[in-house]
Amino acid sequence: MATPNKPRQDSPERRAFHECLRKKKLKRTAQRDLILDVFLRMKGHVSSEELYRHVKEVDPSIGFTTVYRTLKLLAECGLAHPVQFGDGYTRYEQGFHYSHHDHLICIRCGKLMEFFSQQLESLQERIVKQHKFKMLDHSLRIWGLCHDCQLRES
Repeated sequence: MATPNKPRQDSPERRAFHECLRKKKLKRTAQRDLILDVFLRMKGHVSSEELYRHVKEVDPSIGFTTVYRTLKLLAECGLAHPVQFGDGYTRYEQGFHYSHHDHLICIRCGKLMEFFSQQLESLQERIVKQHKFKMLDHSLRIWGLCHDCQLRES
């Protein structure tokens, strides 16, 4: 993986991660910092396996278990947001500046498209209020065929 833009040593994400480690009474390690840096350079929805492959390119001595545990730790610290698309894998989006959105998923090519709809959010809030329900989190995933796959079918 190309690493042209190395994250600053004092980035807000890195500071938040180190503060989270301190609160959890965990050690700050070069391996954890490297895994964070590689994760922050990746775009989209990243599985632990994909992150591991990219980390191995930078430091072959880091094992899968270290990457997996650090990714879970990044999620606990609010730097990664887990998402599941019904295929048995958990993927992670960058979570530090996370803003809620939903997903369209093509069942043919696997393309993922993110979208946000204030109308849907308002409707969900009204439904929750109507049922006196305390919402903790939610997600909307719509499976179907993307435009390109629809054209290929024609």
